[in-house]
Amino acid sequence: MAEPKATREGYGDALAELAKKNKNVVALDADLNDSTRSDYIKKIDPERFISMGIAEQDMIGTAAGLSVCGKIPYASTFAIFSERAFEFVRNIVSRNKLNVKIAGSHAGIFTGEDGKSAQAIEDIAIYRALPNMVVIQPCDYIETKKAVHALASYEGPSFMRLLRNPLPIIHDENYKFEIGKGEILRKGKDAVIFATGTMVHESLKAAEELKEDNINLYVVNIHTIKPLDEKLVIDLAKKTNCVLTAEDHNIIGGLGSAIAEVLSENYPCLMNRIGMQDRYGESGKPDELYEKYGLNAKAIVNHVKEILKKKNKK
Repeated sequence: MAEPKATREGYGDALAELAKKNKNVVALDADLNDSTRSDYIKKIDPERFISMGIAEQDMIGTAAGLSVCGKIPYASTFAIFSERAFEFVRNIVSRNKLNVKIAGSHAGIFTGEDGKSAQAIEDIAIYRALPNMVVIQPCDYIETKKAVHALASYEGPSFMRLLRNPLPIIHDENYKFEIGKGEILRKGKDAVIFATGTMVHESLKAAEELKEDNINLYVVNIHTIKPLDEKLVIDLAKKTNCVLTAEDHNIIGGLGSAIAEVLSENYPCLMNRIGMQDRYGESGKPDELYEKYGLNAKAIVNHVKEILKKKNKK
Protein backbone atom coordinates (compact mmCIF):
# COMPACT_ATOMS: atom_id res chain seq x y z
CA MET A 1 0.00 0.00 0.00
CA ALA A 2 1.30 3.46 -0.95
CA GLU A 3 2.57 5.70 1.81
CA PRO A 4 0.18 8.55 2.72
CA LYS A 5 1.10 11.93 1.24
CA ALA A 6 -0.31 15.43 1.58
CA THR A 7 -2.16 16.93 -1.37
CA ARG A 8 0.24 19.90 -1.26
CA GLU A 9 3.00 17.42 -2.18
CA GLY A 10 1.01 16.39 -5.22
CA TYR A 11 0.69 20.04 -6.18
CA GLY A 12 4.44 20.63 -6.03
CA ASP A 13 5.31 17.42 -7.86
CA ALA A 14 2.78 18.16 -10.60
CA LEU A 15 4.18 21.66 -11.14
CA ALA A 16 7.62 20.13 -11.65
CA GLU A 17 6.18 17.60 -14.10
CA LEU A 18 4.31 20.30 -16.01
CA ALA A 19 7.41 22.46 -16.24
CA LYS A 20 9.10 19.73 -18.27
CA LYS A 21 6.21 19.56 -20.73
CA ASN A 22 4.98 23.12 -21.05
CA LYS A 23 7.32 26.11 -21.22
CA ASN A 24 4.46 28.48 -20.39
CA VAL A 25 3.80 27.07 -16.90
CA VAL A 26 5.08 29.38 -14.15
CA ALA A 27 4.62 29.41 -10.37
CA LEU A 28 4.21 32.32 -7.97
CA ASP A 29 4.05 32.29 -4.19
CA ALA A 30 3.45 34.76 -1.38
CA ASP A 31 6.38 33.84 0.87
CA LEU A 32 5.08 30.34 1.72
CA ASN A 33 6.61 28.26 -1.06
CA ASP A 34 8.35 25.95 1.41
CA SER A 35 4.93 25.04 2.80
CA THR A 36 2.84 25.05 -0.39
CA ARG A 37 5.58 23.14 -2.28
CA SER A 38 5.24 25.51 -5.22
CA ASP A 39 9.01 25.89 -5.36
CA TYR A 40 9.38 22.31 -6.61
CA ILE A 41 9.24 23.89 -10.06
CA LYS A 42 12.66 25.44 -9.37
CA LYS A 43 14.22 21.98 -9.70
CA ILE A 44 13.31 22.15 -13.39
CA ASP A 45 13.69 25.85 -14.12
CA PRO A 46 14.45 28.42 -11.39
CA GLU A 47 13.46 31.28 -13.68
CA ARG A 48 9.86 30.05 -13.76
CA PHE A 49 9.35 30.59 -10.04
CA ILE A 50 8.56 34.04 -8.63
CA SER A 51 8.62 34.72 -4.90
CA MET A 52 6.35 37.71 -4.33
CA GLY A 53 6.94 38.09 -0.60
CA ILE A 54 4.05 38.73 1.76
CA ALA A 55 2.05 40.48 -0.96
CA GLU A 56 -0.94 38.41 -2.01
CA GLN A 57 -2.56 41.20 -4.05
CA ASP A 58 0.66 41.76 -5.97
CA MET A 59 0.89 38.02 -6.60
CA ILE A 60 -2.58 37.87 -8.13
CA GLY A 61 -1.99 41.02 -10.17
CA THR A 62 1.30 39.67 -11.49
CA ALA A 63 -0.29 36.30 -12.27
CA ALA A 64 -3.03 38.10 -14.19
CA GLY A 65 -0.45 39.98 -16.23
CA LEU A 66 1.46 36.79 -16.99
CA SER A 67 -1.74 35.08 -18.16
CA VAL A 68 -2.44 37.92 -20.60
CA CYS A 69 1.05 37.34 -22.01
CA GLY A 70 0.25 33.69 -22.71
CA LYS A 71 1.74 32.13 -19.58
CA ILE A 72 -0.11 29.64 -17.35
CA PRO A 73 0.48 30.97 -13.83
CA TYR A 74 -0.14 28.91 -10.69
CA ALA A 75 -0.34 31.31 -7.73
CA SER A 76 -0.22 29.77 -4.28
CA THR A 77 -0.35 30.67 -0.61
CA PHE A 78 -2.31 29.44 2.40
CA ALA A 79 -6.05 29.35 1.67
CA ILE A 80 -6.73 31.84 4.45
CA PHE A 81 -4.21 34.35 3.07
CA SER A 82 -5.53 34.07 -0.48
CA GLU A 83 -8.58 35.89 0.87
CA ARG A 84 -6.44 39.03 1.31
CA ALA A 85 -6.42 39.29 -2.47
CA PHE A 86 -10.11 38.59 -2.98
CA GLU A 87 -10.89 41.93 -4.62
CA PHE A 88 -8.05 41.38 -7.10
CA VAL A 89 -9.30 37.85 -7.81
CA ARG A 90 -12.80 39.16 -8.37
CA ASN A 91 -12.18 42.29 -10.42
CA ILE A 92 -9.08 41.27 -12.38
CA VAL A 93 -9.07 37.48 -12.66
CA SER A 94 -12.65 36.27 -12.39
CA ARG A 95 -14.40 39.20 -14.08
CA ASN A 96 -12.08 38.95 -17.09
CA LYS A 97 -11.95 35.15 -17.06
CA LEU A 98 -8.15 35.16 -17.00
CA ASN A 99 -6.20 31.92 -17.05
CA VAL A 100 -4.91 32.09 -13.45
CA LYS A 101 -4.73 28.98 -11.26
CA ILE A 102 -4.96 29.83 -7.55
CA ALA A 103 -3.93 27.24 -4.97
CA GLY A 104 -4.89 27.62 -1.31
CA SER A 105 -3.00 25.25 0.98
CA HIS A 106 -3.48 24.41 4.67
CA ALA A 107 -7.28 24.58 4.42
CA GLY A 108 -9.84 23.41 6.98
CA ILE A 109 -9.38 22.38 10.60
CA PHE A 110 -7.27 19.48 9.31
CA THR A 111 -4.49 22.09 9.38
CA GLY A 112 -4.40 21.30 13.08
CA GLU A 113 -2.10 23.07 15.51
CA ASP A 114 -1.94 26.35 13.55
CA GLY A 115 -5.36 27.15 15.05
CA LYS A 116 -8.47 28.94 13.88
CA SER A 117 -6.66 32.01 12.54
CA ALA A 118 -5.05 29.81 9.88
CA GLN A 119 -7.84 27.28 9.33
CA ALA A 120 -9.82 28.47 6.30
CA ILE A 121 -13.41 27.22 6.60
CA GLU A 122 -15.02 29.74 4.24
CA ASP A 123 -12.78 29.58 1.16
CA ILE A 124 -15.00 27.25 -0.89
CA ALA A 125 -17.97 29.56 -0.30
CA ILE A 126 -15.97 32.64 -1.31
CA TYR A 127 -14.59 31.25 -4.56
CA ARG A 128 -17.75 29.34 -5.47
CA ALA A 129 -19.64 32.63 -5.50
CA LEU A 130 -17.43 34.08 -8.24
CA PRO A 131 -18.64 33.74 -11.84
CA ASN A 132 -16.24 31.90 -14.19
CA MET A 133 -14.36 30.28 -11.26
CA VAL A 134 -13.71 26.55 -11.11
CA VAL A 135 -13.36 25.23 -7.53
CA ILE A 136 -11.52 21.96 -6.91
CA GLN A 137 -10.55 19.99 -3.80
CA PRO A 138 -8.71 16.72 -4.52
CA CYS A 139 -8.83 13.94 -1.96
CA ASP A 140 -5.36 12.43 -2.32
CA TYR A 141 -1.87 12.94 -3.73
CA ILE A 142 -2.54 11.26 -7.09
CA GLU A 143 -5.79 13.11 -7.67
CA THR A 144 -4.03 16.39 -6.91
CA LYS A 145 -1.40 15.74 -9.55
CA LYS A 146 -4.06 14.82 -12.09
CA ALA A 147 -6.06 17.95 -11.24
CA VAL A 148 -3.04 20.25 -11.62
CA HIS A 149 -2.36 18.77 -15.04
CA ALA A 150 -6.04 19.08 -16.04
CA LEU A 151 -6.10 22.75 -15.07
CA ALA A 152 -3.13 23.45 -17.33
CA SER A 153 -5.34 22.44 -20.27
CA TYR A 154 -8.37 24.35 -19.00
CA GLU A 155 -8.65 27.96 -20.15
CA GLY A 156 -9.96 30.04 -17.27
CA PRO A 157 -9.56 30.87 -13.57
CA SER A 158 -9.63 28.27 -10.81
CA PHE A 159 -9.14 27.77 -7.09
CA MET A 160 -7.67 24.51 -5.79
CA ARG A 161 -7.94 23.69 -2.10
CA LEU A 162 -4.90 21.85 -0.69
CA LEU A 163 -4.07 20.25 2.65
CA ARG A 164 -1.13 20.29 5.00
CA ASN A 165 -1.14 16.77 6.46
CA PRO A 166 -0.76 13.37 4.76
CA LEU A 167 -3.78 11.41 3.54
CA PRO A 168 -4.08 7.80 2.34
CA ILE A 169 -3.70 7.36 -1.41
CA ILE A 170 -6.78 5.74 -2.94
CA HIS A 171 -6.08 6.35 -6.63
CA ASP A 172 -3.39 4.97 -8.91
CA GLU A 173 -1.54 6.54 -11.81
CA ASN A 174 -4.15 5.20 -14.28
CA TYR A 175 -6.87 7.34 -12.66
CA LYS A 176 -8.51 9.73 -15.11
CA PHE A 177 -9.47 13.06 -13.56
CA GLU A 178 -12.19 15.11 -15.23
CA ILE A 179 -13.18 18.60 -14.12
CA GLY A 180 -16.84 18.69 -13.09
CA LYS A 181 -17.40 14.93 -12.82
CA GLY A 182 -18.00 13.24 -9.46
CA GLU A 183 -16.47 9.85 -8.74
CA ILE A 184 -18.45 6.97 -7.24
CA LEU A 185 -16.02 5.19 -4.91
CA ARG A 186 -18.51 2.84 -3.32
CA LYS A 187 -22.01 1.75 -4.31
CA GLY A 188 -24.95 1.31 -1.96
CA LYS A 189 -28.72 1.56 -1.78
CA ASP A 190 -29.74 3.02 1.58
CA ALA A 191 -28.19 6.50 1.39
CA VAL A 192 -25.57 8.50 -0.49
CA ILE A 193 -22.84 10.68 0.97
CA PHE A 194 -21.18 13.29 -1.21
CA ALA A 195 -17.79 14.08 0.29
CA THR A 196 -14.80 16.23 -0.57
CA GLY A 197 -11.16 16.32 0.53
CA THR A 198 -10.36 14.64 3.84
CA MET A 199 -13.98 13.70 4.33
CA VAL A 200 -13.82 11.26 1.44
CA HIS A 201 -11.58 9.09 3.60
CA GLU A 202 -13.74 9.46 6.70
CA SER A 203 -16.81 8.58 4.63
CA LEU A 204 -15.19 5.43 3.26
CA LYS A 205 -14.31 4.33 6.79
CA ALA A 206 -17.87 5.04 7.92
CA ALA A 207 -19.33 3.06 5.01
CA GLU A 208 -17.21 0.05 5.94
CA GLU A 209 -18.42 0.23 9.53
CA LEU A 210 -22.07 0.66 8.49
CA LYS A 211 -21.83 -2.44 6.32
CA GLU A 212 -21.63 -4.49 9.55
CA ASP A 213 -25.13 -3.21 10.37
CA ASN A 214 -26.36 -4.12 6.88
CA ILE A 215 -26.44 -0.46 5.85
CA ASN A 216 -25.07 0.10 2.35
CA LEU A 217 -23.85 3.58 1.60
CA TYR A 218 -22.93 5.22 -1.68
CA VAL A 219 -19.69 7.19 -1.24
CA VAL A 220 -19.05 9.83 -3.89
CA ASN A 221 -15.89 11.89 -4.22
CA ILE A 222 -16.85 15.43 -5.25
CA HIS A 223 -13.46 16.80 -6.21
CA THR A 224 -15.04 19.61 -8.23
CA ILE A 225 -17.40 21.72 -6.17
CA LYS A 226 -17.90 24.09 -9.10
CA PRO A 227 -19.02 23.16 -11.69
CA LEU A 228 -20.89 20.57 -9.65
CA ASP A 229 -21.86 17.24 -11.21
CA GLU A 230 -25.56 18.02 -10.92
CA LYS A 231 -26.71 15.02 -12.93
CA LEU A 232 -24.90 12.58 -10.64
CA VAL A 233 -26.26 14.33 -7.53
CA ILE A 234 -29.85 14.16 -8.77
CA ASP A 235 -29.55 10.57 -10.04
CA LEU A 236 -28.23 9.24 -6.72
CA ALA A 237 -30.75 11.28 -4.72
CA LYS A 238 -33.52 9.63 -6.72
CA LYS A 239 -32.02 6.19 -6.12
CA THR A 240 -31.70 6.58 -2.35
CA ASN A 241 -34.04 9.42 -1.26
CA CYS A 242 -31.47 10.03 1.46
CA VAL A 243 -28.51 12.40 0.99
CA LEU A 244 -25.62 13.45 3.21
CA THR A 245 -22.71 15.77 2.51
CA ALA A 246 -19.35 15.82 4.28
CA GLU A 247 -16.74 18.57 4.21
CA ASP A 248 -14.05 20.17 6.37
CA HIS A 249 -15.60 23.59 5.79
CA ASN A 250 -18.46 25.66 7.11
CA ILE A 251 -21.75 23.99 6.15
CA ILE A 252 -22.84 27.45 4.99
CA GLY A 253 -21.71 28.08 1.43
CA GLY A 254 -19.66 24.95 0.86
CA LEU A 255 -20.35 21.55 -0.68
CA GLY A 256 -23.45 21.01 1.45
CA SER A 257 -24.94 24.28 0.29
CA ALA A 258 -24.11 23.54 -3.36
CA ILE A 259 -25.87 20.17 -3.25
CA ALA A 260 -28.82 21.53 -1.27
CA GLU A 261 -29.31 24.19 -3.96
CA VAL A 262 -29.42 21.56 -6.69
CA LEU A 263 -31.77 19.22 -4.84
CA SER A 264 -34.16 21.92 -3.62
CA GLU A 265 -34.84 22.89 -7.24
CA ASN A 266 -34.76 19.43 -8.80
CA TYR A 267 -35.46 16.66 -6.28
CA PRO A 268 -36.17 17.64 -2.66
CA CYS A 269 -35.41 14.76 -0.30
CA LEU A 270 -34.02 13.97 3.15
CA MET A 271 -30.64 15.65 3.59
CA ASN A 272 -27.99 16.13 6.28
CA ARG A 273 -24.94 18.41 6.02
CA ILE A 274 -21.86 17.26 7.94
CA GLY A 275 -19.17 19.89 8.42
CA MET A 276 -18.22 22.83 10.61
CA GLN A 277 -21.50 23.99 12.13
CA ASP A 278 -20.98 27.71 11.52
CA ARG A 279 -18.18 27.96 14.05
CA TYR A 280 -14.40 28.31 14.03
CA GLY A 281 -11.97 25.56 14.97
CA GLU A 282 -9.09 25.72 17.43
CA SER A 283 -5.53 24.49 17.86
CA GLY A 284 -5.10 20.75 18.21
CA LYS A 285 -4.13 17.57 16.43
CA PRO A 286 -6.29 16.89 13.35
CA ASP A 287 -7.79 13.66 14.71
CA GLU A 288 -8.64 15.35 18.01
CA LEU A 289 -10.32 18.23 16.20
CA TYR A 290 -12.26 15.89 13.95
CA GLU A 291 -13.49 14.07 17.05
CA LYS A 292 -14.54 17.29 18.80
CA TYR A 293 -16.25 18.88 15.81
CA GLY A 294 -17.95 15.73 14.53
CA LEU A 295 -16.00 15.25 11.32
CA ASN A 296 -14.69 11.72 11.81
CA ALA A 297 -16.04 8.36 10.66
CA LYS A 298 -17.76 7.74 14.00
CA ALA A 299 -19.76 10.95 13.64
CA ILE A 300 -20.69 10.10 10.06
CA VAL A 301 -21.97 6.68 11.16
CA ASN A 302 -24.22 8.37 13.71
CA HIS A 303 -25.52 10.88 11.16
CA VAL A 304 -26.32 8.11 8.69
CA LYS A 305 -28.20 6.07 11.27
CA GLU A 306 -30.20 9.13 12.39
CA ILE A 307 -31.25 10.12 8.89
CA LEU A 308 -32.17 6.53 8.04
CA LYS A 309 -34.51 6.49 11.05
CA LYS A 310 -36.33 9.45 9.52
CA LYS A 311 -36.37 7.78 6.10
CA ASN A 312 -37.84 4.58 7.48
CA LYS A 313 -40.62 6.44 9.29
CA LYS A 314 -41.92 7.85 6.00
